[in-house]
Amino acid sequence: MSANRTQRVMSSLALTVGVLLCVAAITPLRAQTHKVTAPQKVVRAVAVYEWTGDMAKPTASRLIPVSLFIDDKFQDADVYLARPVPFALDTGNVYEIDRAGVALGTLDLAFARHLVAPTTATTTYDDGWFGYGKFFPPAPPKVSTLKPSKTTEVINGFDEDDDRPHFSARSATPGSGDAATPAAGTSAPSDTPADDPNRPTLHRSTNTSGQTASDSTDNAPANDPDRPTLRRHSPDKSTADQPASSDGVASLNDDPNRPLLHRGKPAAVLTEADIPKLSGLPGDQDLHQMVAVSDAVNHSPHDFARAWQDEAEHQAILAKMQAAARAQLAAYEAANAAANPTPTPAAPTPSATSNTSGRPSRTVNPPAPPPPATPELLVDEQLMGYTLSYVGAPTYVYSAHTDGLGPMLRFVTVVAQVDMNGEPQIAIKSVTDASHLDRTPRMKLVDVVDADASNRASLLFELRAQNSRQFALYRVIGARAEQTFLTGSTQ
Repeated sequence: MSANRTQRVMSSLALTVGVLLCVAAITPLRAQTHKVTAPQKVVRAVAVYEWTGDMAKPTASRLIPVSLFIDDKFQDADVYLARPVPFALDTGNVYEIDRAGVALGTLDLAFARHLVAPTTATTTYDDGWFGYGKFFPPAPPKVSTLKPSKTTEVINGFDEDDDRPHFSARSATPGSGDAATPAAGTSAPSDTPADDPNRPTLHRSTNTSGQTASDSTDNAPANDPDRPTLRRHSPDKSTADQPASSDGVASLNDDPNRPLLHRGKPAAVLTEADIPKLSGLPGDQDLHQMVAVSDAVNHSPHDFARAWQDEAEHQAILAKMQAAARAQLAAYEAANAAANPTPTPAAPTPSATSNTSGRPSRTVNPPAPPPPATPELLVDEQLMGYTLSYVGAPTYVYSAHTDGLGPMLRFVTVVAQVDMNGEPQIAIKSVTDASHLDRTPRMKLVDVVDADASNRASLLFELRAQNSRQFALYRVIGARAEQTFLTGSTQ
């Protein structure tokens, strides 16, 4: 008995081990059947749209290609696939004009031009590829034109007492039981016998195969051209109605006499006479810049602008950014003064005269220290606040310039992120003057842009030198800035 019992225990253990092995073998198979969605291939172009005058009807405009994110890396949109026109400036490309990620309109490219700056040019900035197109503001929301009716509909033939049950035709007088007098243009109801062969019935009709109408659609007049449809067609009808173009059959869109439903001229036929070209570099007060984005896929809008909680917060951040900017200006002035020291006149030495009177000489007190200098005036201050990612720290961009000419005209730009204590931590700082732009270009913020469709915005800056300029993208994380892309120089 003990041997049999031992054999049964061993058989039970072998069966349990076999089940576990089967489960272990099946589990990886189930894991392998899990569907993994392929990562989306992003093709996104970023450009800068410049214009003068009114945005809706600009006096002159142009589109400057900046970057092209393709194959998971950035390319220079000014030269990528230039055959001869760059890929980002192909006619028909549509750019979305954004402000901090929110669309304000679209730009349909009509043509592109390659400009070459002459050798004698000094301040033209007209060098490289530029695109030109028609700006379209967003379509206004549709307003319902339905109006309430001023007349009340009257239904004839009903009793005045709606709560009283009735088992006969509606009567003209409540409780009379008489038939109601038919109104003009109507007929009185008639009692139709149940065995009338012409009386319509509510039964399911059968087809020749014995199936009911609900089980088959053979009796439906699918080939009736006048039959209304709900955007769905039968296979034979939908195939016949669809214009084919991939199999060699001409499409209806190729008909030159086909009417077009658009306002004005299409962008493809616009010429230089229709779109005035912007040339040169107008002043800051006349030149307007915005980010333009072109993507093959429609993405959900993402507003990267950060609204102020109240005016007190605005003034507090402004004061801190002003202090940081003045500190950078003082450091710049000290560095340039040390590089170019100016000789200071020596103080006159007092004449050595002998005291013949025998009286003690009078001690001269040192001059009083000069009063503290007033803070330098900052002109054209701009302070912008952004949230570059969903959980990122607030990012502030401050820019201004001093009042003066030549080396006295200094430009300052400070980018900072606020820490847990509310103090700005500087990520980008730039100071230069009008006489040394070729040594240190001026950093001028265009806007923030999601350059790679990652829902994380970068700062797009214009780096303006004396006779040329570039555009650069900066990613700011943890109060540290990284330049992710830089275009070629325009000259």
